[in-house]
Amino acid sequence: MSLDNRPVYTGGCQCGAVRFRVEGALGDASVCHCRMCQKASGNFYLPLVSVRGAKLDWTRGAPKRFRSSNAAWRGFCADCGTPLTFEAPDGIALAIAAFDHAEEIAPTIQWGTEAKLPYVDHIHELPGEDTMADVSSSSYLADLVTYQHPDHDTDQWPPEERS
Repeated sequence: MSLDNRPVYTGGCQCGAVRFRVEGALGDASVCHCRMCQKASGNFYLPLVSVRGAKLDWTRGAPKRFRSSNAAWRGFCADCGTPLTFEAPDGIALAIAAFDHAEEIAPTIQWGTEAKLPYVDHIHELPGEDTMADVSSSSYLADLVTYQHPDHDTDQWPPEERS
């Protein structure tokens, strides 16, 4: 919370080159299945949350932008490619998974369902395993060291020993 009791959210890209801070209440959270969001995220759908009415600051770097249509821009990290924004005439939405605590932002509606991939509604029925459950067939996992930015703000990134 900020000094005036407004909620504060932080987040950024995978590599840490772009970080943001949102002060104030978030708007609607959704997933969009439209083909444009699928391609922009390289995924089945794109979870987004509106930051209309809140104060958005880029605290490290800034997204590079791609004009995906005559009405919208997509912001992403130019270094690692993480999708970050959907920018339209009615405001900016941020990619939910780019937030440090994405678990706090639950979508409440789906858009673009005409392009929903036919198997998406059944993914939860697939068997699930922890990442490390596959060490025997993917031995590199046993010695994996992540270079991903942690889910909190840092004074310096990358750390000097990895620069």
